[in-house]
Amino acid sequence: MIIPNDLRAALAAGHIIPYVGPGALALDGVCPLPATPEDLVLRFTSKVAVPHKIRGNLTAAAQFIENFKHRKTVNTLMRDAFAVQAAPNILHEWLAAPGFPLIVHVWYDDLLRQALERRSDDWGLVQAVSQAEHYGTWVHSFRYDGARSPQGDEALWATLLYEPLGAIHPACNFLVSDSDFVEVLTEIDIQTPIPARVQELRADRGFLFLGCRFTTQLERVFARQIMKRSHGPHWAVLADPLTRNEARFLSEQSITPIAQDLASFTRALAADAATPYPQGLAGAAHGWGRVLN
Repeated sequence: MIIPNDLRAALAAGHIIPYVGPGALALDGVCPLPATPEDLVLRFTSKVAVPHKIRGNLTAAAQFIENFKHRKTVNTLMRDAFAVQAAPNILHEWLAAPGFPLIVHVWYDDLLRQALERRSDDWGLVQAVSQAEHYGTWVHSFRYDGARSPQGDEALWATLLYEPLGAIHPACNFLVSDSDFVEVLTEIDIQTPIPARVQELRADRGFLFLGCRFTTQLERVFARQIMKRSHGPHWAVLADPLTRNEARFLSEQSITPIAQDLASFTRALAADAATPYPQGLAGAAHGWGRVLN
């Protein structure tokens, strides 16, 4: 596969924001962590009984458990699902190299954070928090070492890791139930839940969607609102055939699909000697070429 020339140029100029979904966990094959909403809800329903009609619906199942078993039960199930030991893969390592001022991570694992932790202390993360637990607050900021960070410090970081669904580390903040998302969706169109620094960094950049699908309305709404008012252009690496809704969404948002599985795409980046990587990425790419081949 040949990396599109405009994507190569955008990478070289530092004009790309990676937007990383749960599919990144499956890059090396089987992963011990839940890599899809379907995987995650199965772990819920294996421990807590929920009505049959919502057994396959993550947000509805989480809401039922929250209503009848308390929010603490939801958090315990989430913590148990994502506390399984796993190591960052080559994609996480690539993303964690210096060169990306903003990375958006839309899943609950902490493998990208682990990869960044190996780098230095020049980064931090901003996570969404549930209104059920932190009413009136949309996000919490954390330094590289997991300590809470004052609002405004994000401008000092070389890389901001933004997790709009929350994540297991450092404080087990999760948006997962219907009520969690209702609260966010009532405000997201006017951008209230999205940190000001994220809005600033996206203004002159485009997005590269990795390990994401856009089959559900929730996936599309979050992607649309997070990339809102960004400059573009945008790309999405998607191996499987697009659904009708996905094709419409990509067209509406001017996202160019790259019809390649994620592992092959990463291998192409590593193997393409002409690809001009952002600062620090070139050396990593040479190492990955050996790992992937």
